[in-house]
Amino acid sequence: MADTGEGKRGIFSDLAGMASGAVSIMAGAKAEAEAIGRAQMEALVAKLDLVKREDLDAALEVARRAREQAEALEVRVAALEARLSTDEASGSVD
Repeated sequence: MADTGEGKRGIFSDLAGMASGAVSIMAGAKAEAEAIGRAQMEALVAKLDLVKREDLDAALEVARRAREQAEALEVRVAALEARLSTDEASGSVD
């Protein structure tokens, strides 16, 4: 019986096809597992009433601006009070 190598090529071709199929199945399983894990984490975050980092950063930025505005208003009020007391002292209140 003469062996031409065609049988070996057929077996290797079949093995390569099976390996390729297994790789694509594993890739699909990995993507599905990641999606399930992501969904479970989002459910846990919602259940624990946690906030996302982006939302926290946005809230901190709003608080920072509000603090700056409050500080600027404090300076204006102090200046107006000083002016008012100066005007009262000189007797020229309108």
